[in-house]
Amino acid sequence: MAKILVVEDDAEFAAVIEEWLSFDHHTVEVVPTGTEGLERLQVFEYELVILDLGLPGMSGMDILRSFRAQGAMTPVLILTGKRAMEDKLEGFETGADDFLTKPFHGKELSARVKALLRRPQALVPTVLTHGDIELDPDNFVVRRSGEEVRLLPKEFALLQFMMRNPKRLFVADELLLRVWSSESEATSEALTTCIKRLRQKLDLPGQPSVVRNVHGVGYGLFLVPDTAKKMPQ
Repeated sequence: MAKILVVEDDAEFAAVIEEWLSFDHHTVEVVPTGTEGLERLQVFEYELVILDLGLPGMSGMDILRSFRAQGAMTPVLILTGKRAMEDKLEGFETGADDFLTKPFHGKELSARVKALLRRPQALVPTVLTHGDIELDPDNFVVRRSGEEVRLLPKEFALLQFMMRNPKRLFVADELLLRVWSSESEATSEALTTCIKRLRQKLDLPGQPSVVRNVHGVGYGLFLVPDTAKKMPQ
């Protein structure tokens, strides 16, 4: 059961979403404009946001951009009638967690919502460390050299997975399967974008990247402080 905000201007379609999610025992709030949606997000806390792109008052992408700029980590599911890859790449770059293309079946909506609400549960509630990077799964906090680094949910999940599997390489498809939901429309381009953001936030000037890419093999975490300078880029 979760508290969910739905920002959708099509009243009939929004009513269907609300009815389906309420059937799944979620508490659902619906607003029809982008302005109202952003106002709700600035005042109230939600466990999930379902956001249409084409909205009156303020676009869904602008809401997402403003929401993430405030440091919000709440999962966001984008609803769109567009199938253009450019729109999805822009959404992932801005901080969307998943996309759902209209029209869709209620069961698919439920599956996406369930996947986004399922937070990773650590087997042992301890802080993960790798070099000077610390990741606290319980409090959703990442630090490097003692300084907190703000990560989006998918960035956090990807880093957490790699920190649990250091010095191992994973092909793109495997990372998409392990970090993104199996129903997600995420592609290798979404993974590349996520890794690019991780590098921008975690890498230090003059040092090898935290996330390594062995061409034709895959991605992995290979930060070893005393030997980092010997490792090829």
